[in-house]
Amino acid sequence: MGQKANPIGNRLGIIRGWESNWYASKKDFASKLIEDNKIRNYLNARINKGGISKIVIERTLGKLIVTIHTSKPGIIIGKGGGEVDRIKEELKNLTGKDDVQINILEIRRPELDANIVGDTIAKQIENRINYKRAIKMAIASSLRMGAEGIKIKVSGRLGGAEIARTEEIKQGRVPLHTFRMDIDYASVFALTVYGKIGIKVWICKGEVLGKRELNPNFVGGKNDLSDRRERREDDRHDRRGGGDRRDDRRGGGGGDRRGGGDRRDRRN
Repeated sequence: MGQKANPIGNRLGIIRGWESNWYASKKDFASKLIEDNKIRNYLNARINKGGISKIVIERTLGKLIVTIHTSKPGIIIGKGGGEVDRIKEELKNLTGKDDVQINILEIRRPELDANIVGDTIAKQIENRINYKRAIKMAIASSLRMGAEGIKIKVSGRLGGAEIARTEEIKQGRVPLHTFRMDIDYASVFALTVYGKIGIKVWICKGEVLGKRELNPNFVGGKNDLSDRRERREDDRHDRRGGGDRRDDRRGGGGGDRRGGGDRRDRRN
């Protein structure tokens, strides 16, 4: 048996909130859980190109609230909001509930979301782009947006090879045992003509030292990556001293290392 735990499930209640927020008795729990699974499977299949990161389901008395986190809200909303109304009617038929509300939240930095990064790599592999190139491009864009580390693992008949294998590319740090580390994880697959290729993505967004809001619909806050990245750059600048170190080493001149003068003059 493996000893690995899902990084998201491992952090639930510590720095991450649940994606299904409702309470049910023992009698109703199984049916509601199956209904949640149906809603998620249906929406992921229905909005195939919508860049969905996660679907948060909340239930109040007789009301179902579905929040879709996406990088492309325009595709889901549609022209004049017509697409959302159609999806709402379809969810009413699926669940048998009269009161269904759909909220759409935009993801500002899709490069830092493991599901979206995994889907992007999967689509590129399906379009016969070299898997190494697709992975390296995804890693570069995530690190550019302020991620502390990223690890991507692909498995299957890579490049159409006869024998399936697993390859892993990692940059930065991804400490899975540190619970205060905000690590996003996703497992997706690419459907190619020579079989399925599994893709796993781990993205480390940095440490969460304060008390984190556990509501999965909470966006932003003190731990925003842009602020963290600016602080890191300021610290790096302070450590360097803010100036050109070469002048200090050479004694302030462009000549001799000992005194900055011309060595010929000293000999004479």
